[in-house]
This record gives sequence, C-alpha cells and structure tokens, in this order.
Amino acid sequence: MIVFDLHCEDGGHRFEGWFATSTAFDQQEAAGLLCCPECGSAAIIKAPMAPAVGRKGNQAIAVLPALTPDNAAPAAVAGPVPAQVKHVIAKLAALQAEALKQSTWVGETFAEQSRAMHYGEKEQATIHGQATPDDAQALIEEGIAIMPLPFPVAPPDELN
Repeated sequence: MIVFDLHCEDGGHRFEGWFATSTAFDQQEAAGLLCCPECGSAAIIKAPMAPAVGRKGNQAIAVLPALTPDNAAPAAVAGPVPAQVKHVIAKLAALQAEALKQSTWVGETFAEQSRAMHYGEKEQATIHGQATPDDAQALIEEGIAIMPLPFPVAPPDELN
C-alpha cells in the first residue's frame, strides 16, 4: 500500500488516499473514481509530501501485535467531539443507510459476484457484502470498482 496526500483543487481540501500501487492513483483518477470527501469534487491532485525517511539501523522500533478479530478495536477519540464532526458522521451514516436500501446483501460471495458483473457474466446491480482484504485488493487490481463502507453493516440474518 502507498499513501498519498491529496488536494481538492475546487475546495482547497487536503486529505489522505491509500492506493495499492503508485500507478493505482493514476488509474483511478483516469477512470473518474476519485472525489473529495468534503465537497465531492473530482478535481483531485497529489499534494507535495515529505519523503518517508527510515530509522537508523541501530534504533529499536516497537513491534505491535497483529490485529485479529479478537483484539481489534475501533479507533477512539479522546475528549469532546466537536459538533461539526458529529454532524458529518451523522450525515455520512444517513447516506450509507440510504445507499444500502438500494443495494442487495450478498454476504461472503461479494468478490465472486462483483467479478461476475464486471466481466458481463451477470447483470449489473448494486451489492454489498463481505470481502477479505486479499479479495478486495485483487478486485481493485483487476480494475473492479469497489469501496469499503465507512460503518460496519450487520448481515440481515443477524439483525433483530
């Protein structure tokens, strides 16, 4: 994975983008898949970044344990959350809920069904489901447009 600082030319917003390879940004930009998370503008460019400089060989670095479903925890915010942040999160959650109303849950067959639609083996539809990080990476490398949902989604059979 590679991280770029990105800049919205229309709104002047700056944000981070994670890409599978350095050429993935160019491919997604050419396909019109990039947009500003604040204003939705598609006029996105790479912002100047400071190079990552590695540690000296004699400096120890802390090794964190690998995250597993048993020890993974969501990121947390310390202190009061600004009202503007609460508003943005609520709006994002509402937009996701509205989008999911027009989408079909496919569970663990997400990668398989996404490929089938991409290659014309199945009719196009809006779907959501589960994919492993490796499956998601493979889909992106194949040029299949997917995106993670900002908030977790419970499978329909697990809802009350």
